[in-house]
Amino acid sequence: MTTLMLEKDPVAVAIEVTDDKFIVELMDGRSFSIPLEWYPRLLNGTDKERQNWQLLGDGYAVEWPDLDEHIGIEGLIAGRRSSESQRSIDLWLETRNGH
Repeated sequence: MTTLMLEKDPVAVAIEVTDDKFIVELMDGRSFSIPLEWYPRLLNGTDKERQNWQLLGDGYAVEWPDLDEHIGIEGLIAGRRSSESQRSIDLWLETRNGH
């Protein structure tokens, strides 16, 4: 098995969120997009909630405080999807819908 080895820690400088993906711009000039379906909290959030993001630290992660979602940039580059269980997502959705 090959292990991902990065020459430098990836640092995000900007995030753009659309209806079906979010785009990460890195300090080194690269950018990449991730499907929102990989992150159910983002997928189920409102546009206003998705647009309320902030970079953590020096850009090592991005946080959506309204959605209680924190995503590391290195994990995105490695292709890691949300590891939150479906049960946890279902409970979160129930609290959002007032059930």
